[in-house]
Amino acid sequence: MQPFPRALACAVTAALAFAPLHAQDAPAAATSAGVPAAAASAPDPVDLDDVRNFSRVYEVIRQAYVEPVDNKTLMKAAISGMLSGLDPHSEYLDKQGLEQLSEDTTGQYSGLGIEVLEVDGALRIIAPIDDTPAARAGIKPGDTIVKIDGKAVDPENVDDMFRRLRGDPGSKITLTILHEKSDKPIDMHLVRERISVTSVKLRELQPGYAYIRISQFQEDTAGDLEKKFAAYVAKHGQPKGVVLDLRSNPGGLLTSAVATSDDFLDAGGIVSTRGRLADSNLKFTAHPGDLLDGAPMVLLVDNGTASAAEIVAGALKDNRRALIVGRRTFGKGVVQTVLPLDADHAVKLTTARYYTPNGTSIQAEGIKPDIALADLTVNPADNGPELINSEADLKHHLANENTASGQDIDNDGSAENAKLATEDYALAQALNILKGLALGHPASAAK
Repeated sequence: MQPFPRALACAVTAALAFAPLHAQDAPAAATSAGVPAAAASAPDPVDLDDVRNFSRVYEVIRQAYVEPVDNKTLMKAAISGMLSGLDPHSEYLDKQGLEQLSEDTTGQYSGLGIEVLEVDGALRIIAPIDDTPAARAGIKPGDTIVKIDGKAVDPENVDDMFRRLRGDPGSKITLTILHEKSDKPIDMHLVRERISVTSVKLRELQPGYAYIRISQFQEDTAGDLEKKFAAYVAKHGQPKGVVLDLRSNPGGLLTSAVATSDDFLDAGGIVSTRGRLADSNLKFTAHPGDLLDGAPMVLLVDNGTASAAEIVAGALKDNRRALIVGRRTFGKGVVQTVLPLDADHAVKLTTARYYTPNGTSIQAEGIKPDIALADLTVNPADNGPELINSEADLKHHLANENTASGQDIDNDGSAENAKLATEDYALAQALNILKGLALGHPASAAK
């Protein structure tokens, strides 16, 4: 998914009405103009000399810039610069920006399927979205876009270059990508598509063990999870354990992340937010009812797990509901609120930090896994055939009187484990850990 430059965010409209957002939602107290009432009592008056300097610079640009610049363009640039100087997530949204924000939260838009953040004038990939052109091309979290269609990305054109990522379905684009920990950029030729992201996928890993993949937190994510899990239980029965995969999940709506966390918790805190405005200070807690009936969970994360996805990871970790496995998460622990200016314009402003149930801020630090896994791939070893693997291969061996006739005693599950490990090393490790947790769980042991 392509968010706006400097955005991995979430927000809500004023007057506590949730609006379509990008990474988290937080209510905002507002006047009829959409401006927080608390702002009117700011104790720091504007210095008139600063106002005069602004006016002088404005006029100098109008009179001396190499090309004519209209007032509307200059004012928009001034507002955008004022916001971008605060942090990487605050920004000015025009009508097009608000429409794109709405598209992102429904999971339907036209583009490449990547979450992008502007970092020091460059476009950094937060995460590719599953089953999109970016994911199929091999773009990874931490990659940097250095060129688009042969034109270098720099601080002067980064906003325009970002807008190029979207386009009509079927149109072509070439991204020059620098992979994380690589010094050699490569060209990737992609075709834009109409992206329709299904945020929840659920399947059986092995008998008794389920795999839940959430690619982002949209408006319908929690409801879709509950519906698909009910269908899974009807077909396979209640699982002994679940692997929840939030790798490369760039976030989404805070309300959706809270509801998803609540699906796996019987009680306890989920997340709290703290800011200068009274309505920025919120606390969310779980309600009784755990979809898994307490069965063990392993939660997979990586450096592309961000924002709302980190809220879920923090809630499940602090409540000792899941074992976190993988790599340190991205570390976006701030909340943005959309403050409308009029029907077609708004300011998305960082108004609060969020905290895990234990009161921990993950801002710029992320969540460290309980069990760390390097980003590795596994290749099968080249082993020659072995004539004797066990007692059963010896001539004249005594048969086991309890072994059914024709049973394949060599099918011990190692082949399936090897296949999964070569496809997804981290997932194979997570499944092995989950099986160990299930052995000590009374409900699982009884099955």
